Amino acid sequence: MRLGSQLFSIVFATLLSAAGLLAAQAVGSPAPDFTLKTLAGGTASFSDYARRPVLVNFWASWCTPCRGEMSDIIAAYNAHQAQDLQVLAINLTDQERMRDVRTFVDDFQVPFPVLLDEKGQVRKLYALHGVPTSVFIDAQGVVRLVNPGPITREAIQRGLAEIMPAR
Repeated sequence: MRLGSQLFSIVFATLLSAAGLLAAQAVGSPAPDFTLKTLAGGTASFSDYARRPVLVNFWASWCTPCRGEMSDIIAAYNAHQAQDLQVLAINLTDQERMRDVRTFVDDFQVPFPVLLDEKGQVRKLYALHGVPTSVFIDAQGVVRLVNPGPITREAIQRGLAEIMPAR
């Protein structure tokens, strides 16, 4: 039994390390543009948010860590909205039911756009390896930080420091 848990730990650490390396390669590169349907019924493109700092958060309603971090993301958005911070919550809609998406959004009273990745196209475009994943993009459209996995308040602040204009 102990060997099994050690093997799991090694494999898990290797996967996290690989995800970090893959994510790190995107840092410094232009964020890919995309257009998705919104939960509100319209469409939104990444290019709609040009010249503004953007936090893109990939999530799913069945993802327990996604639930755990959403309140902190909302708090960061509320604290920096006056400085034009944009948050785009991209749901992995190809992996769940719409009623679950709506329940999640209603439960958290998500104040920013919820985009629906119905075919997994943006997930693939951003080479996503799991949810949650948060991508911090500066006003020039350059990826400054990628946080694969659950994000902490401290990591949110680090990401915001990379993309928000100095006060």
